[in-house]
Amino acid sequence: MRYLRPAHGGRDFGAVYNGRREKDDNLRLVLAIGEILQNNDIDVEYTRTTDVYETPYEKAMEANNAGVDFFISIHRNSFPTDNEVSGVESLVYSLTGLKYQMAQQINEQLETIGFVNLGVKARPNLVVLRKTEMPAVLVEVGFINSDIDNRLFDENFEEIAQAIATGILDTLNYAGVIQENNYRVQVGAFRNRTYAERLLDELMEQEFPAYINDSGPYYRVQVGGYENLNEAADMERRLKRAGYPTVIVK
Repeated sequence: MRYLRPAHGGRDFGAVYNGRREKDDNLRLVLAIGEILQNNDIDVEYTRTTDVYETPYEKAMEANNAGVDFFISIHRNSFPTDNEVSGVESLVYSLTGLKYQMAQQINEQLETIGFVNLGVKARPNLVVLRKTEMPAVLVEVGFINSDIDNRLFDENFEEIAQAIATGILDTLNYAGVIQENNYRVQVGAFRNRTYAERLLDELMEQEFPAYINDSGPYYRVQVGGYENLNEAADMERRLKRAGYPTVIVK
């Protein structure tokens, strides 16, 4: 299950430019992304589907209590001087793990539409990234006080929704997260996320397609998935030769 968050809402307009309100762009885009994900058999929950306000902390707690797998927060950016900066960027708690891969994928997809790719940045102080217990990505879909970005946003709205959804789906498919009845090779399980991220970084440096599965009580570092047991067994042998303890899971 995925949690989609349109930032701001209600009395909180977000950034405003020439009468354009960030909260409106965010909600419209989140609903379009959610429809695409649902059409691809992904369960989607929303922090809001109407113009209501909740604090970032409340939204993070809702996601935690719902037990969702991923948290995607959609924003529009702003800069002190109008029409000076343009582009998309994504924010994550740390530059590691599946959240980082997903943020990179989303940015790259949006770049194909014409946005400047400003990269992925670590923002561990943000509530929706710090308090969420699942991988979380905050996407800044262009600057609301950039005429260039607003033109891209309005003229390519459906393509933008598809680009973000594709970034999410491609990452999950690559990691084997959304495949059913598939085989994965588990390399470690930790109560402390820091230890899981250390192992993940080590595996990714060796180009293993690893990720953190934190859908249960432990942070499980896994590789795959694979449609048949033989493929999983081949990867398990590679990992064992590299010195890692492994177990094949479904």
